[in-house]
Amino acid sequence: MSSSRAMGGESYWMDSTGPTRYPWLAGDQTADVAVIGGGIAGLSAAWELLRAGRSVVVLEADRIAAGVTGYTTAKLSALHTLIYTQLTRSVGADGARTYARSQQNAVEHVAGIVAELGIDCELERRPAFTWADSADRVGEIHAEAEAAREAGLSATLVTEAPLPFPIAAAVRVEDQAQFHPRKYLLALAEEMTRRGVDIFEQTRVVGLSEGEPCRLEMENGRTVTVQDVVVATHYPVFDRALLFARLEPQRELAVAAPISADQDPRGVFISPEDNTRSVRSAPYTSGTRLLIVTGEKFKPGAPGVSSRIERLEAWLRERFDVGPTAYRWATQDNTTTDKIPYVGLFHPGSRHVFVATGFGGWGMSGGVMAGRLLTALITGAEVGPEAELYDPRRLRPLSEAGALLTQQASVARHFVGDRARSFRDSVDDIEPGSGAVVRVSGERCAVYRDESGRTHAVSATCTHLGCIVAFNDAERAWECPCHGSRFAIDGAILQGPANTPLENRAI
Repeated sequence: MSSSRAMGGESYWMDSTGPTRYPWLAGDQTADVAVIGGGIAGLSAAWELLRAGRSVVVLEADRIAAGVTGYTTAKLSALHTLIYTQLTRSVGADGARTYARSQQNAVEHVAGIVAELGIDCELERRPAFTWADSADRVGEIHAEAEAAREAGLSATLVTEAPLPFPIAAAVRVEDQAQFHPRKYLLALAEEMTRRGVDIFEQTRVVGLSEGEPCRLEMENGRTVTVQDVVVATHYPVFDRALLFARLEPQRELAVAAPISADQDPRGVFISPEDNTRSVRSAPYTSGTRLLIVTGEKFKPGAPGVSSRIERLEAWLRERFDVGPTAYRWATQDNTTTDKIPYVGLFHPGSRHVFVATGFGGWGMSGGVMAGRLLTALITGAEVGPEAELYDPRRLRPLSEAGALLTQQASVARHFVGDRARSFRDSVDDIEPGSGAVVRVSGERCAVYRDESGRTHAVSATCTHLGCIVAFNDAERAWECPCHGSRFAIDGAILQGPANTPLENRAI
């Protein structure tokens, strides 16, 4: 294992598994269903569709299980911080029960697949906890325990948890899990290809024609013709549903360090305090576990990412007796305005295009749930109340209005305000290892100076909807603060919804 990782390095999940080498799409293709995106939602959908008798092609712009899924915390849990109190208010007790049942069923479904296929993915059953340190938040924990219990989870209110520090209160839910997401998905992909699923990597979809059949166009001009399409690209790469107005991207940091096996807290934990603190462990070396702590949520493009990782690492060391930091990484997810994922038909006019997005940091159970629900919708199988709960076409003005207005105000502030603010007029004061937006001949350029002093300049205008990018000082990347697209210093796409790189500029 690596002894240390700079921010922006590989996650433990990526570092502890080998690379994939599925081919790119070199010729036109036909199938029953095309799945765009090779993360847990896309691969879960492909697996379920295969089992339902459909021919499937998976189209991944980079490498499968290497995007958001490769940098997750990989908790498999139906306890999603303080969700059940909110759901009970917004969609009622029945809606909360539907959410809990679908998420817990996803946990059990993964366990069943692991057992059926004999997948060695370090699946461990653990209790899940949502805890608070502060007495001021005990009331929230009490309310969540009651709401989770009413929703059907085996939830109890406790005042102690298997953590090496005192807590004020916690919700405890039994029969949850954690696993190695890459080992699980790579084994699933191997089994799918053995059974006839075509997986294409480094194959970016840039065009979609809805119809009967649907037609997808690749970056290299090749086409895929199918009856149905699943868009599982984390943030939808097509904007026709206007979901970008109802999705808020957030990044989160992770640090991991070895801990003695006899000090393993043996649970999965999360707290809404301190801008989120999430804790779990994973098998590591003989006699040790890898303790993984995530938190410090922030919007893409926000300044001071380096100081955030320092705070998270300090919190880890103050609370746990761990060895040297082994990994530092970051991940990104999208939250919907009503905190419920979008899984179903893409937009009101869709008949054969489906979407899965907006998992709000709970993509492991959410992605598996989405794969099962989408398969039922595509094959015409009987669906329960989950279809209505997760329907992307839903409108819940009472529960969404505030978040929707806040999200759109933030986007407008960046779209207009970032153009009005002052930018540097010279690249001379950009220090090695840093970047800034500079006005060059009247144009905004995103300029990075590497450690040797060489500058790298690209357009500062995001190719998605035209917002101005900002520099992430820890990961050394350009990020769009409006909808979360991310680019390398040379302009290459790191994360959508943008599907066109930033253009190079000469300075």
